Amino acid sequence: MFQFLLYKLGYFLATRLSLKSSYRLAKILSTAQYFFSRTDRNTVKNNLKAIFPDKSDKEITKITKQVFINFGKYLADFLRFSKMDEKIIKSKVKVEGLQYVDEVLSQGKGIIAITAHLGNWELAGITMGLLGYKIMGVVLAHSDSNVDRFFNNQRMINNLEVCTLGRAAYFCLAALKENKMIALVADRDFTEHSVVIDFLNKKAMLPKGPATFHLKTGAPIIGGFLVRLPDDSFKFTFEKPFIFKLSGEKEKDIEAITQQYAQTIEKYIRQYPEQWYMFRKFWIG
Repeated sequence: MFQFLLYKLGYFLATRLSLKSSYRLAKILSTAQYFFSRTDRNTVKNNLKAIFPDKSDKEITKITKQVFINFGKYLADFLRFSKMDEKIIKSKVKVEGLQYVDEVLSQGKGIIAITAHLGNWELAGITMGLLGYKIMGVVLAHSDSNVDRFFNNQRMINNLEVCTLGRAAYFCLAALKENKMIALVADRDFTEHSVVIDFLNKKAMLPKGPATFHLKTGAPIIGGFLVRLPDDSFKFTFEKPFIFKLSGEKEKDIEAITQQYAQTIEKYIRQYPEQWYMFRKFWIG
């Protein structure tokens, strides 16, 4: 309940302050979190050191602090979704590669859109909903039912459908059959259905979902990443649809598909490490 009350307080402040003031407050609170949460700070540092073994401790520390600040801004944006409309989206978010989405949807098989815990993936879903696309996001259920309802209400304000991870298979297959987009955050596995691949210099477990849905339905997989720019506007980039060479062996193909699109996720994490929000130990071993 305490956590729910904190989010409600955050919502109250974020929706009454200007965006600039919301970001200012988010920076103050996230900087405090950086200094007081030693466990999270060290975890982020260790993750970054694994990705950038040649960077100095000073460089890693600088990026780590920025991770916390950007995450604070991400939360401020999330809490302000009720203030979003198509006009604001078009002024704040520059979308590139939308033609790939339209081309894929013209095939009638739906789209499996993969992204990462990078930039503002929640805003990416809202953006597509406000632009008129039928999209469903797969989300992790929160342990507190009040927080869970609050989060999902924020997501559904602007035409984004959601389904929880435990029930995702049925709803995702139904959505693809209706030629909708399904949005999957594919850089961390929250289930026991994972595949081990090489990711950012080490072995990691990534979810099988995107590859499994592709093999079952033939729906194309496309990468979409929304990142924050220095002026606090956003760039939302869709990559070309992936083309896979399949062997016909299910498990082998799942691994190969996952490994292929993981390389694109890697590219964005390396380019925007200060916007990759991974506050838990990530790799195997």
